[in-house]
Amino acid sequence: MADVRALPVPDGLEGERADAALSRLFGLSRSRAAEIIAAGDVLLDGRAVAKSDRLHGGGWLEVTLPPPPSAPRPVAEPVPGMSILYEDDDVIVVNKPIGVAAHPTTGWTGPTVVGGLLGAGHTVATSGAAERQGIVHRLDANTTGAMVVAKSETAYSRLKRAFKERRVDKRYHALVQGHPDPFRGTVDAPIDRHPSGNGRFAVVAGGRPSVTHYDTLEAFRAASLLEIDLETGRTHQIRVHMSAIRHPCVGDLLYGADPTLAARLGVRRQWLHAVRLGFEHPTLGDWVEFEAPYPDDLDRALEQVAGES
Repeated sequence: MADVRALPVPDGLEGERADAALSRLFGLSRSRAAEIIAAGDVLLDGRAVAKSDRLHGGGWLEVTLPPPPSAPRPVAEPVPGMSILYEDDDVIVVNKPIGVAAHPTTGWTGPTVVGGLLGAGHTVATSGAAERQGIVHRLDANTTGAMVVAKSETAYSRLKRAFKERRVDKRYHALVQGHPDPFRGTVDAPIDRHPSGNGRFAVVAGGRPSVTHYDTLEAFRAASLLEIDLETGRTHQIRVHMSAIRHPCVGDLLYGADPTLAARLGVRRQWLHAVRLGFEHPTLGDWVEFEAPYPDDLDRALEQVAGES
């Protein structure tokens, strides 16, 4: 069923192109916003707009949003390379390999953590959307490392709350180009979808508050190994913030990494790994921490960049 929204043009969107404004208002990609406009489903003061029309102050917007596509259900099949770091009756902690999404989404046809656990005979919580069984946080498909999944309904609700209230310690290691100055610092910059609508995110005025703390563990000739502590958990947050300070993750071509360096080190994705995860156990109450060793591709690249220094 379509969702009809009617509202005045927000002050911050005066003078914006209609497609860009729609993207920011409803979290759509720029191309999806253009499709909705082309279908005649965006009216300004009662008249259909073109994607390049500019919104004016005091105008009245009427937007008919199509129903979201139903997400696919997880396919229960084992995921090669996904190891179990810890398991009890309430939680299971995995070391997620490359090329595995947390859960099914529209357009993703690859393996998922949920499907892999179900395929290997593990039980997961059934709370939440069917495609997100047990999922309380996510890692990008090509970001590896420690990830916890809820097995019991109690664990699901308590872990979701813990992540929302930032009572979880999430530590990442990232190999970034160059040498951040200062060696230890904080990036506090709001993040939202990139105006281009090509699936990227960016530092955007008026975006969601996002805070990343980093500390240099080791500096090499061409790159630096950082430990990163996330205060917030936005999509692509580390990748966006490192790119914003001109030190993108090695291999992260989507966010401006040098393809020559990536090729020399044999890195075909962002050098980013969730190395440690700590949280209060949802039923025992004890603080627990888990560490995930680097996968082979990141380990080899780190050895090579260290050997070149």
